[in-house]
Amino acid sequence: MGLIVVTGAAGFIGSCLVSGLLEKGFTGIVVVDDFTKTEKDNNLSGKIITAKTERKNFFDWLEINKSNVDFIFHIGARTDTTEFDMAIFDELNTGYTKKVWELATRHKIPLVYASSAATYGLGEHGYIDNHGIVEQLKPLNPYGISKNEFDKWAIKQTSAPPFWAGMKFFNVYGPNEYHKGRMASVIFHAHRQIKETGKVKLFRSHRPDFEDGKQLRDFIYVKDVVSVLLFMMEKQPASGLYNLGTGEARSFVDLASSTFQALGKQPVIEFVDTPADIRDKYQYFTEADMTKLRNAGYKAPFTTLENGVEDYIVNYLSKSLYR
Repeated sequence: MGLIVVTGAAGFIGSCLVSGLLEKGFTGIVVVDDFTKTEKDNNLSGKIITAKTERKNFFDWLEINKSNVDFIFHIGARTDTTEFDMAIFDELNTGYTKKVWELATRHKIPLVYASSAATYGLGEHGYIDNHGIVEQLKPLNPYGISKNEFDKWAIKQTSAPPFWAGMKFFNVYGPNEYHKGRMASVIFHAHRQIKETGKVKLFRSHRPDFEDGKQLRDFIYVKDVVSVLLFMMEKQPASGLYNLGTGEARSFVDLASSTFQALGKQPVIEFVDTPADIRDKYQYFTEADMTKLRNAGYKAPFTTLENGVEDYIVNYLSKSLYR
C-alpha cells in the first residue's frame, strides 16, 4: 500500500482513524489538518506519521505526491452545528471537499468523505441512504446544509474517483474528543457533570409526544466508525452515500444511565430547558437504516451503547487517555 491521506487527522474521528490504520499495520499515513490549533495536538501524540501537511497546503502537496497516494479519507470539516455563518461552511466544507473530489478524480485516487446524519433534518423522509431523497432533504442548520449540498453535487457528477463513499455519520462518541467543547458528545459532558456535581443535566422535551430525556438518537462508538471506514477502503463496494450508525435508536436517559453505571453510581438526572437558539432545530429521533452497508458486506456487530460507554469511560475518560 502506498500513502493513505487522512484530512481532519488531528480531530476526533480523524485521529481515531489514524490509530485504527496503525493498529492494522498500515504505514505511509499522511495527516492533514489546521495544526495551528494546538488544543488537538494530543490526539496525534506518539503516533507514527509519514508526513504532515497544513490544510491550506494540502492541494499543493497532493499535486507533488499524487502518484504515491493510494487512498484519501477526507474527514476534515467545520462541524459546529451552532455556527450560522454559511460562508464558513461554503468554504471549509462544500468548496474544499469539491476540490478534494476533483483532484481525487483527476489522479484516480479512491475517496471516502465525511457526510452527516444532520443532512436528514427532522427525518421527514426517513433515515435511508437512498440517493433519490437527497434533493428533498431539509437540514436544520448551515452545517447540515453544507453536507447535503455536497452530497447533492457528488451524486450528480459524471466524473468521479474510481471509488467514492460519502459516510453519513450519526451521533459518534468516544476518545479524542477532549478539544470539542460544547460540541463534544453527551457522554463526555455527562461524565464531567457527574464528577463535578454527582448528577447529569439532560434537555427537557418540548414536544408532547416525547417524555423528558426520551428523545432518541443513534449513538455509535468511534471504534465502530473506524472499523467501517477501514472496510470501505479495503473492500471498496459500490460507490455512493452510506449511513454510519448502529441502526438502533437509544434515549438520552439510557445514555446517562450507562454513564452512571460505568462510574459505579446510581443515576441522578435533572432536566433543563433546551436552549432557545437550537430548540426549533433539535432532532427528537434519529435512527440509521443500515441495510445498504450490510448488503455491501459489512458483517461485524455494532458495540452496544452500554459497552461503548463503559469502554470509553473506564479506559479513556477516567484516565484522561487518548486513543
